[in-house]
Amino acid sequence: MSPERWLFWHRRDLRLADNLGLAAAAAATPALTGVVVLDPAELNAPTMAPARRWFWRESLRELGERWQAAGSRLLLLEGDPVELLPQLAAAAGAGVVAWNRDGEPLGRERDRRVAAALQAAGRKVLVDWDQLLIAPEQLRTGGGDPYRVYGPFLRNWRGQVERKALLGSAASGGLEPVAAPSGLLDLNPEHLSDAQRQIWDRLPLRQLDTASLLGEGFAGAELCPCRPGEAAALAQLQAFCDGGSGGDGPISTYEPARNIPSEAGTSGLSAALALGTLSPRQAWAAAQQARGLARSEEALAAITVWEQELAWREFYQQALFHFPELADGPYRPQWRHFPWENDPERLQAWGDGLTGMPIIDAAMRQLSASGWMHNRCRMIVASYLVKDLICDWRLGERHFMAHLVDGDLAANNGGWQWSASSGMDPKPLRIFNPATQASKFDPEANYIRHWLPELRHVTTRDLISGDIAPLERRGYPETIVVHKEQQARFKALYATLPRS
Repeated sequence: MSPERWLFWHRRDLRLADNLGLAAAAAATPALTGVVVLDPAELNAPTMAPARRWFWRESLRELGERWQAAGSRLLLLEGDPVELLPQLAAAAGAGVVAWNRDGEPLGRERDRRVAAALQAAGRKVLVDWDQLLIAPEQLRTGGGDPYRVYGPFLRNWRGQVERKALLGSAASGGLEPVAAPSGLLDLNPEHLSDAQRQIWDRLPLRQLDTASLLGEGFAGAELCPCRPGEAAALAQLQAFCDGGSGGDGPISTYEPARNIPSEAGTSGLSAALALGTLSPRQAWAAAQQARGLARSEEALAAITVWEQELAWREFYQQALFHFPELADGPYRPQWRHFPWENDPERLQAWGDGLTGMPIIDAAMRQLSASGWMHNRCRMIVASYLVKDLICDWRLGERHFMAHLVDGDLAANNGGWQWSASSGMDPKPLRIFNPATQASKFDPEANYIRHWLPELRHVTTRDLISGDIAPLERRGYPETIVVHKEQQARFKALYATLPRS
């Protein structure tokens, strides 16, 4: 008797190795087929960055090859998954459809609708968490509430991670990554019944190279530090954690190198984690290996800081899971009443990298050209938009999502609310002085000169301060606002908000 056919639905888990939902499905049956649904509602959204479409396309190319190597295939469908997955299950004779859970509000609603449609058609559904080390339901305060502050969350999260690591394999509830499935049994459309074949022939099946929803490519691909595909993610992780030589990889100097935008001091794995070409368990395991090879207290401290960045990622995801209203507005209710000025010319200058403040413009041009921005610079430009230009942080949030290769609703929303002081943060007001930030983290103006080549002749002092003489500008714009004046104006507006 032939084993029962199952389907596995990929979304933000574009890999075969250490994919928990896929591993569970493969353990149940070797007759397993992969599927990706290219949803126009998602891929045509104004916040879908060209860089992200490129990362998707190239990662799917490798994913299809890996499915073939495992003995099966990856199907690409174009349309609404609520309609198409029940049709595909009927055509393939699949009794079960498996996938990994999504923590975003729209994703959770979509998944509920897909599950209901499948169950109404007599199919079963298998789902579980994969994209987090600790599931959101397992992280609660002593009073049983979700965490609203990172510090206490970190302590609980790390304790649970360390206890879970002792359990061994992820298949047994631990954190040790599981291998990719192999020896799968392919679905042969020629062997379908006449009734199944009629459904199959009506399915909007696509080939990757003709899937127009994924775009034609991304002009900044070579500039982007995030490399698509499962193999590239693992190679980047290894290079970051051990340098390819068994120790002293960049992770050992992550602190303070992570704050210097002119240096390659970060992992470049943000898109891999956001779109799932890399699992958080693989990232954690590599960090622990680096910890075992560390040769100094400074290296151990640097590794701890990188682990804490993984915790920040999970903090923002659990926050969005428990408080889905964050996707639409501020966590702190008084910020709903802030009198934003939202000057369209200033907003446009910020987006185009033409504010006249070199560190801001360098960062925004990096984003436009490469689809990525250094994290320190993300904080600087976010503070500038909100606290200097007095524009609603949600405008910046949308701009980032429309350009970032690693665009992730939870992380992007959490970062913007942190910068705007409207989120889950005990510090009531945080304002970055862009010149001070430049002097601390780009003291030789190397980053500025790289992204603003028209200003390479300007002195370092003037590049950092933004006080560039008119004759030295050579077409570069004058500063559109004065930080000290805008800081005072913002504080005055902030003082008008209700205190609760």
